[in-house]
Amino acid sequence: MAGPVSSRFLVLCLFSNVSCSIAIVLLNKWIYVNIGFPNMTLTLLHFIITFLGLVICQLLNIFQVKALPIMKMIPLSLTFCGFVVFTNFSLQHNTVGTYQIIKSMTTPTIIIIQTSFYKKEFSTKIKLTLVPITIGVFLNSYYDVKFNVVGTVYASVGVLVTSLYQVWVAEKQQEFQVNSMQLLYYQAPLSALILLLIVPFFEPIFGTKGTIFRPWSLIDIVSIAH
Repeated sequence: MAGPVSSRFLVLCLFSNVSCSIAIVLLNKWIYVNIGFPNMTLTLLHFIITFLGLVICQLLNIFQVKALPIMKMIPLSLTFCGFVVFTNFSLQHNTVGTYQIIKSMTTPTIIIIQTSFYKKEFSTKIKLTLVPITIGVFLNSYYDVKFNVVGTVYASVGVLVTSLYQVWVAEKQQEFQVNSMQLLYYQAPLSALILLLIVPFFEPIFGTKGTIFRPWSLIDIVSIAH
């Protein structure tokens, strides 16, 4: 009985993960369109909430904190910031469909990075699977009625930084012998601190479009707190 139960649980987890991912994307898009909440500030709040969630998980003994060198975590935290901020900028300036399709270019970019800089090799079959992905992204961008240069630039930078981040995460997990939660325990607060220093220079803090003293509705607060 263990086999079927495990398979069903795996399918349930995969379905839940996909459903939550779609819901988060749609909700973020709704926030950008209807509330106009500043992008980097929203990302900063997400990092803080992520860290608080990890603290709770650590207190519940879901994972154990492992001491890691802070200086070696800073480059990874910078790419973490860039990956989330630029993908959110892409979502803000593109349609949800275009945003999702361009994100699929992350896999080909990862393979290029690993082949060029880490001397890893991939089979011809794997490389050929990238062809329809690339063609699909090109066709969508070409025929997208809401295509815009700014959104494409943000999406392209987001793909590049996301790919670099994922490569580095795998490298750091192997180097430090840690799991994703142990690594994120350091990434989240460091990335939040980086954004805390950057946000005042790029986004309004006060006023009607800022994060302080703006008119807040209950729906705004609940949506952003997701």
